[in-house]
Amino acid sequence: MQLYSYFRSSAAYRVRIALNLKGLSYEYLPVHLLKDGGQQTSASYRKLNPTALVPTLVDGEAVIGQSLAIIEYLEETHPEPALLPSDPVGRARVRDLALGIACDTHPLNNLRVLKYLKHTLGVDEEAKTAWYRHWVHQGLAAMEAQLAGSPATGRYCHGDTPTMADLCLVPQVANARRFDCDLSAMPNVVRIDAACRELPAFAAAEPSRQPDAE
Repeated sequence: MQLYSYFRSSAAYRVRIALNLKGLSYEYLPVHLLKDGGQQTSASYRKLNPTALVPTLVDGEAVIGQSLAIIEYLEETHPEPALLPSDPVGRARVRDLALGIACDTHPLNNLRVLKYLKHTLGVDEEAKTAWYRHWVHQGLAAMEAQLAGSPATGRYCHGDTPTMADLCLVPQVANARRFDCDLSAMPNVVRIDAACRELPAFAAAEPSRQPDAE
């Protein structure tokens, strides 16, 4: 397998964790989102992934370019260890938590949105950071409420083994800390993030440990 990745990409970070948890080896192919005008916008990369986003996973003839689609693919092709619970209600809850980050929170704050705010709309750095912190706080506060309000929450987001929800939570918390977001009112989010990062699979996926880290 080949993974086109950028060390700071939250979406790529999720996939790296999944690959590590499942013990799958892969070739890391860096795509720098800032150099050369953004290497993800090159014709060669757009041919592989027309969205011009990372990550992209290539596995034989399969080419998959959305992080949660990649994780679901890995779950179906390499079922153990499972990243989704065995029961329908549990699977729905984990997907609910994961999608809250991947679809509602992260897209408002990814690089192309921040660049558009700054370079097209003329938003200054202070306002851009305020935008980032507002949406991250709203998303993680909602997740905190979900975690605090459910007996299904355990050491991790769902029970006592990592799931797809944790794969989304940890990268988002890492980015929140990078932008000095206030997490003091989110004890479950902070606790679960810490528990996850104790696991070798999560630690090895951290941005600072990637070949293209700067």
